[in-house]
Amino acid sequence: MLPTPDLDDRRFQDLMDEARRLIARRCPEWTDHNPSDPGTTLIEAFAMMSDQMIHRLNQVPDRLYVKFLDLIGLRMLPPAAARTPVTFWSTSPVTEAPLLVRGNTRVATLRTETEEAISFCTDADVAMVPGPLAHVMTQGPDDDRPLDREFGSHGVRVPFAAFSTAPQPGDVLLLGLEGAVPGCAVRVEFDGRIDGVGVDPEAPPLIWEAWDGSTWSVCGVSTDGTGGLNRSGNIVVHVPDTHGAAVLGGRTAGWLRARVTEPAGGLPGYTSSPVVHGLSTMTVGATVTATHVEVVDREYLDEAGGVPGQRFAVPRGPILAPYADPYVEVAPRGDDPVWERWTRVDDFAASGPDDRHFVLDAVACEVQFGPAVREEDGGLRQYGAVPPDGASVRLRGFAVGGGQRGNVPAGAVRSLLSSLPFVAGVENRAPARGGADGETLAEAVARGPLTLRSSNRAVTTEDFESMAHQAAPELARVRCMPDDQPGGVRLLVVPAAPPGERVRLEHLVPAQETLDRVAARLEETRLVGTRVVIEPPLYRGVTVVSRITAHHRATGDRVCKDAEEALYRFLDPLPGGGPHGTGWPFGRPVQVGEIFALLQRVPGVDLVDDVRLFAANPVTGERGQESRRIDLPPNSLVVSYDHHIRVEEDR
Repeated sequence: MLPTPDLDDRRFQDLMDEARRLIARRCPEWTDHNPSDPGTTLIEAFAMMSDQMIHRLNQVPDRLYVKFLDLIGLRMLPPAAARTPVTFWSTSPVTEAPLLVRGNTRVATLRTETEEAISFCTDADVAMVPGPLAHVMTQGPDDDRPLDREFGSHGVRVPFAAFSTAPQPGDVLLLGLEGAVPGCAVRVEFDGRIDGVGVDPEAPPLIWEAWDGSTWSVCGVSTDGTGGLNRSGNIVVHVPDTHGAAVLGGRTAGWLRARVTEPAGGLPGYTSSPVVHGLSTMTVGATVTATHVEVVDREYLDEAGGVPGQRFAVPRGPILAPYADPYVEVAPRGDDPVWERWTRVDDFAASGPDDRHFVLDAVACEVQFGPAVREEDGGLRQYGAVPPDGASVRLRGFAVGGGQRGNVPAGAVRSLLSSLPFVAGVENRAPARGGADGETLAEAVARGPLTLRSSNRAVTTEDFESMAHQAAPELARVRCMPDDQPGGVRLLVVPAAPPGERVRLEHLVPAQETLDRVAARLEETRLVGTRVVIEPPLYRGVTVVSRITAHHRATGDRVCKDAEEALYRFLDPLPGGGPHGTGWPFGRPVQVGEIFALLQRVPGVDLVDDVRLFAANPVTGERGQESRRIDLPPNSLVVSYDHHIRVEEDR
């Protein structure tokens, strides 16, 4: 970068020296220049204020730098909105006609005395479709065809075993509903028992799956009052939205199944099969994705002046263009105006004088119409049409909101802002993810040279990283590395985590939608022959076990809490953590000496007696041997995993 000169390089001491020279010239009788003299004190005060004014004056080059970036078309990235699946619960089981929940239904977290409610908007329609049970079958892992069980309008006619006599992994209990129930919550009422030793009701080796015509998809289970078919009770199964009717065993139905799996973690498996005395199913809810946005149908702007390049401020923002399809409508002045639709474009480079185009700046919240540019021959060329003088302009179909505050935990969304008949409540069973604040000016300034250098082509590692951030602002970090294959590029992406929470592994897995957007953007800009692999980094869990002696005036519990916070902040892959505050560097090893120094700086710590490092698998929780140094491959990051701090108070 070229050095930027100061418009005025004088500092405080320079101003004081100049003032003393002027005193000797203009007022020779003033001979006392000591700091205790009141006149000298006044001069120091004026010199300090002048120094501050000169400092502000020297910031003018920074302002011009930002203006230059504006001229090359750099736009700040808008916030990203968090998304979460929300489940609507019916007041009673749906048995007759489907119960429809329209898209753009508003739900929110509960408002408290200190925090405002955070609202979400559903992305699409969802229906609670009746799902009575029509067929029941059982099948073993070695059976060619499922065995049809006697089942009629009055339920199970003859009690039967749900699985084989000695249940083994692969045994299934098949439930055929009268039709498909995509996205619905189905309550399975089970009447039965196990004649023998059952399984751990808190972690039964049993999963529920739904058939979409080609594959079985795992279903979520929010309630299991049977403890894995140990006893009579109800099970609430959440069916994926890909569920469809299909033929199994000569029966056409919407199929669900309970499948026996291998016991995990040394827990017991089934020693005998549950005996089914009664079964029934009914739809009690439906799940749909909701986004932390507010959809605005129409917003009226000012009247057009009939001049090129006119800009209109949008009162509400920031605008989240990727979550809606905003467009402008223009109506000429008159008693019965006809609204004409104008199309949004990225720029006016390909717009002709008759093209009804506009550009939307999502962060500045501005609608801009095409400018007129003077040609070499002195004529004017119009890029994009100009609304006529006095015409009304309105922006339609846009969304506002987004930001990190939308990353709410599971169970936080519990309030209905829209009146829905026969709907008892709503909840989000999974945390909201993907929310990120908009780009700051400093971040945009740093991205400016990369944008100018890449010229919309991904060639260097910086190009890949910059374009990935543009495509998915919710990403906290992006690292581009060479792949093992010739001409290959590996892009490691790390999503942002909910604010105020300790980072866990589930926070660091990017959503499939995020990966798809990054892939689509790089597919447009990569060089021919370049192979791009987009994936999360390899995360290595680190457990610190330490013994600390607290100062005699410090509280042991407080020192332990502060030490744990320091470790979680230090061994953090996201910005704000790590040794430099930018997240743990890729491939940087973890050493005992750094942990010693970190804990010794914790307030209230008198002596760090012992520190031990253990590498851990953050998925299984399995730990390795004690080590004084944990090495990481170049594509790896660390994540804290269950630190243990013992604090002894110094008496």
